[in-house]
Amino acid sequence: MIRIFRTVDEGIQEVNEIQEGCWVALTDPTATEILDISNQYNIDVEHLRASLDEEERSRIEVEDRYTMILVDIPIIEERNNKDWYVTIPLAIIITDELIFTICLEDTPVLGAFMDGRVRNFYTYKKTRFILQMLYKNATMFLHYLRIIDKKSEVIERKLHVSTKNEELIELLELEKSLVYFTTSLRSNEVVLEKLLKTESIKKYPEDRELLEDVIIENKQAIEMANIYSGILSGTMDAFASVISNNLNIVMKFLATVTIVMSIPTMIASFYGMNVNPDGMPGASSPFGFAYVIVFSLVITIMLALFFAKKDLF
Repeated sequence: MIRIFRTVDEGIQEVNEIQEGCWVALTDPTATEILDISNQYNIDVEHLRASLDEEERSRIEVEDRYTMILVDIPIIEERNNKDWYVTIPLAIIITDELIFTICLEDTPVLGAFMDGRVRNFYTYKKTRFILQMLYKNATMFLHYLRIIDKKSEVIERKLHVSTKNEELIELLELEKSLVYFTTSLRSNEVVLEKLLKTESIKKYPEDRELLEDVIIENKQAIEMANIYSGILSGTMDAFASVISNNLNIVMKFLATVTIVMSIPTMIASFYGMNVNPDGMPGASSPFGFAYVIVFSLVITIMLALFFAKKDLF
């Protein structure tokens, strides 16, 4: 799908035709759309397709007619009715007249610009627009990292009383997200450092300040991802032992109850044996059944109190 945006009267508007100073957003474009853009604006097809490969590495490609910036952006992926976090590539191609963005999915990073929620955003100020997108991308990483941290805290509280593996699996998914984030942020850092030095994209003094802010935000996101990943890894190791210990406690309780309940079962089994009643105590008494019941209860209670003192319940 191709959508075209242009700044009109200090606001962003979607237009039908590509004009100078427009932003052309390609979301999961078809092969025909890619070929049309390639032929019309002399952009290499491979560069247009680069961001459609989820494994593509972040980089900057400088050509005679355009410059391509490829970075990783965070997205939410739904699996088993739960939200998890991964990264996908986003390509930004800058020509003399236009800016192209190519991505596999609609993302909050670009959605904020499309909806006009970013202040001082102009499609014809290409360098500033690029840096604003990169800044928004870094802040989205930070936002999702905070959500991951809150989710891990909720799961940790569940793990205190859990004897199942569901919570550990959720922690494993969060740790995978942090690994994706850390890898992508480090790749983006290399791109930002190279962008600071490249001369193919004109940068004004205020643009350099914004780029430095982007680099700082990206470094902060890397540090947060490393900290959360370390905490999560230690938490998983600790709570794997906690789950095992919780299971041992349950098994100990069940074993103790089984032993206590076996006493009346044994006594009832003895009196249920098909032998001469003359040899069975209380067999000839009209209160024999009551005697057996009371005797079983007394022995059971005494054994239960003994186990309770030994902290086996």
